[in-house]
Amino acid sequence: MIIETLRRWRSDPVAFVEQALIDPETGKPFQLYEEQKAFLQRGFTLTPDGRLPYPELVFSAPKKSGKTSLAAMATIYTVVVLGGPFAEGYCLANDEEQSKGRVFQAIVRILEASPVFAETFKATQNQVIFPETGATITALASDYAGAAGGNPTISVFDELWAYTSERAHRLWDEMVPPPTRKVATRLTVTYAGFEGESTLLEGLYKRGMTGRLIGTDLREIPGSLLMYWTHELRAPWQTKAWAEQMKQNNRPNAYLRLVENRWVTGEERFIPIEWWDACCTGTPVLLDRSLPVVLGVDAGLKRDSAAIVATTFDQKAKKVRLVAHRVFYPQGEALDLEETVESAVLDFADRFNVRAVRYDPWQFARSAQTLQKQGIPMEEFPQTPDRLTAMGTNLYELLKGGNLIGYADEDLRAGFLHAVAKETPRGFKITKEKASEKIDVVVALAMSALGAVELGKEPEPVAPEVVALLGRASLYESVGRRRAFPFGE
Repeated sequence: MIIETLRRWRSDPVAFVEQALIDPETGKPFQLYEEQKAFLQRGFTLTPDGRLPYPELVFSAPKKSGKTSLAAMATIYTVVVLGGPFAEGYCLANDEEQSKGRVFQAIVRILEASPVFAETFKATQNQVIFPETGATITALASDYAGAAGGNPTISVFDELWAYTSERAHRLWDEMVPPPTRKVATRLTVTYAGFEGESTLLEGLYKRGMTGRLIGTDLREIPGSLLMYWTHELRAPWQTKAWAEQMKQNNRPNAYLRLVENRWVTGEERFIPIEWWDACCTGTPVLLDRSLPVVLGVDAGLKRDSAAIVATTFDQKAKKVRLVAHRVFYPQGEALDLEETVESAVLDFADRFNVRAVRYDPWQFARSAQTLQKQGIPMEEFPQTPDRLTAMGTNLYELLKGGNLIGYADEDLRAGFLHAVAKETPRGFKITKEKASEKIDVVVALAMSALGAVELGKEPEPVAPEVVALLGRASLYESVGRRRAFPFGE
């Protein structure tokens, strides 16, 4: 019976992990590093009266420190070894995940890979059941109402920095360890968050830092909280080369948060201005009706400015090229969009082969309808979090890699000087530090450049002379090759 088999590990969580559990990625037993062992031994060894010593546990370390695996192993141990009949484990999804988060997926994979648990559990999409004891491990979405009435033996919060919504706060409150269970705890595995935004984690961190130091980066408030919080790369697989690669590939604040596990503010300069200056090797294009371009429109309201930017994908250089732009400043109370932005879009359509005009419908809906009726290919681009992240990240990578050909212009340079990247749990977006600063042209460029990259993925058009040649049926029809050339049929 599984209960008898597991009883020998009841006082040694580290031995359980290293002897009973198999790493599904390697097919070999897990090998914990010293800080993981110290945390598990201290946090999951029962007191003489059979209780878990801390109702609150926090393990915070840099990215790729094995946090998810540690949470999965601790959950399995608590539910099947310590919890007894009808133990309940819960894996909670943050605001960015679906109900089946990473910890739950890791639990299922570990159980499937470990012979000790062969044929002792049943797994559904969102639940693991141990028929012999009636114990369960359930994945829950960030919906506090669905968690009401639970009696958790252990609840696991993965990446608590991303629990920022009101429903996430209520979910946290619902999953407080119940006093009716001797074996009951709440485990948080995470790296650092954003000051003033990741408020749940920030409060937990500040509380933990008041505890006494009992080991390497390990603190406790007796009978209340055990917290491991490190800025060091402790896992043997976290090499200096990996850290350097992360430094090169991430924004400075992202590197500090992910690799050094440090709290950061949500805002920093979007790019070093030197990146933009290095890209300014081209000149504006005045007229080329065959040139396919994507327009980005950031239309201001009331006293705001507005901007239009045209970009294309240069197939020869394999880079995005800034073709032309216009910036409009309000004269008086507000911009007249019809006389400024709408007229400029029509002018661009006359000068270039406009393939799409991307715009935020909240700002430009009426004008878009008018332009659509005149044959302009308007494309709604709502500035939702995922789109803001996509266009900001794309422009950042283009500039960082020198894959955008721009040209010198005062408005563009001023826009980049004022632009900041505001990081949120959903990604970062381009914004500004002061309301008076103008970054419309940068936002329009970001929308346009994302479209240009997508334009570059389209097949190159066949040259007119080739189409004309292939159109001469006598040249290929006689050898039965018509189907190989499906042009202009």
